[in-house]
Amino acid sequence: MRTVVAEMAGRLVEVPGVVGVLLGGSRARGEHRPESDWDLGVYYRAPLDVEGLRKLAGPGVEVAGPGGWGPWVDGGAWLEVGGVAVDWILRDVDRVRRVWEDCREGRYEVGVQVGHPLGFWSPCYAGEVALGAILADPHGELGRLRREAAVYPERLRESLMRAAEEAGFLVEVAGKGVGRADTLYVALCLSRAVGVLVQALFAAERRWCLNEKGALAVAETLPGAPAGFGRRARALLGGLGETPESLATAVDAARELVAETRDALHR
Repeated sequence: MRTVVAEMAGRLVEVPGVVGVLLGGSRARGEHRPESDWDLGVYYRAPLDVEGLRKLAGPGVEVAGPGGWGPWVDGGAWLEVGGVAVDWILRDVDRVRRVWEDCREGRYEVGVQVGHPLGFWSPCYAGEVALGAILADPHGELGRLRREAAVYPERLRESLMRAAEEAGFLVEVAGKGVGRADTLYVALCLSRAVGVLVQALFAAERRWCLNEKGALAVAETLPGAPAGFGRRARALLGGLGETPESLATAVDAARELVAETRDALHR
């Protein structure tokens, strides 16, 4: 299958506008299961020949052009090759470069994006390049980006670690929903608080956090995580309940977890 995917990447870079193809996801990191998808980052520069992509994808495959899937997950297609899922994910290479420059200066964004309940954290763009495997790069553009992104920016690390302060604020405002037994509000506040702490823990270890899936399981193994971080996060999120008493217990547990994590980050 890897040979098939490599050949596909070679055909993709022949489409006008495509500058390179990168294997991402669990397969690039060697963490995949036999049934895991093959995620291909298709890096392009406008104007992109979307019709050329459609011809390459073949009949019956819908190809979404730039912006077709939202503001951050740009567009792409879902294919099936020999019974295995192969995903094309469009990435505007100039935008990726701009985001990378922001990361180097300690700037990042969190945008609304379908499929990312905690938001799309812009450093993901740089992390995808740093952790991906280049399949096709005729002009060396992805290779240059990858070499740069191999070194985690210290300014970004500091910014994301400081972002843990937001977690404390979220826990306090979650308390405002306790008396009304507003489970939705409390759940949203606390889940985001945990997600922000996860981002900070990854950054402290100079590791790229690409999305929410599986992030807690990794974060709890990091040296900077306080004792029982994952277990405690799962317990408070999984046991919110629907009474003021149960919600108050969750908020108290979250407050302790945030305080310990912030202390750990600054040791």
